[in-house]
Amino acid sequence: MELIFNFLLVGIGLTMLYFGADRLISGSTSLSRKFGISPLVIGLTVVAFGTSAPEFVVSISSAMQGLSDVALGNVVGSNIVNIGLILGVTAIVSPIAVSKSVIRKEIPIMIGVSFLLLAVIIDGKIDLIDGALLVTGIIVFTGFSYRSSKKYTDTEKTPSQILQKNIIPKSILFIAAGLGLLTFGSFLTVDNAVIIGNSFGISELFMGLTIIAAGTSLPELITSIVAAKKGHAELSVGNIVGSNIFNILAILGISSVISGITVSDQVLVDVGMMLAFSLVLLPIMRQGFSISRKEGLILIAGYVGYVVFLLYRQ
Repeated sequence: MELIFNFLLVGIGLTMLYFGADRLISGSTSLSRKFGISPLVIGLTVVAFGTSAPEFVVSISSAMQGLSDVALGNVVGSNIVNIGLILGVTAIVSPIAVSKSVIRKEIPIMIGVSFLLLAVIIDGKIDLIDGALLVTGIIVFTGFSYRSSKKYTDTEKTPSQILQKNIIPKSILFIAAGLGLLTFGSFLTVDNAVIIGNSFGISELFMGLTIIAAGTSLPELITSIVAAKKGHAELSVGNIVGSNIFNILAILGISSVISGITVSDQVLVDVGMMLAFSLVLLPIMRQGFSISRKEGLILIAGYVGYVVFLLYRQ
């Protein structure tokens, strides 16, 4: 009977995620039009950082409790989920157009950050110095995104956008409400999914890489699908790429500064998998500058294969 209640709470959490994503997309796109900021930049920063809030809280609290496998597994698993599952499902719902800018700049940055993580953990830990390096990276990336937004603003802003004054408070309210619903809905879903997982005797690392990772990535999933359905493909892609960069640089960086993270040999394999998923995006996106439904199915198949590998390893 208790498990039925947990499943019910998962359903409520998913409902909150949907409405939160809808408000976040509405507020973000309105704000980007008001200030003439590219939807891609909004996706890379405001939306990506906001939808990564669950990963942020889960990983930091796990690191402070000494649960290194959960803290690191959550981030690595979430990044794999973002590419394999979320981009795959989003592309099936609505094929995603990808700009040349994303292929030339943002995707290589995401891949470079993934290589950086691999280099940092090769000694079996992420210590204070490693964490400071990662945090410096997110500061640099945010500055890079800000400069890109300024360039877009200078060239794209129109007089009609300047006159729309009342849209700012409403957009900010929508963004705040959306992030609130996404965060609370995610925790409600994750907490009850973990209870369900524990009842079936699932291991800590496996749970971090799958159930918790997928659960904390639900905001990205719902937000990306809603964005794609509303025709905001750039925001959808920016959300995923920005979230993956934020997860590694900010979440792992801050977590390791607060409390060092121990890296197991198994996680090294998973980081390699994450890097492989990141690398495969380049040839997929270069093919017609889009992610088609067929390519979406390939990404999902890759993710299913990864989960099967985890089940076998467990």
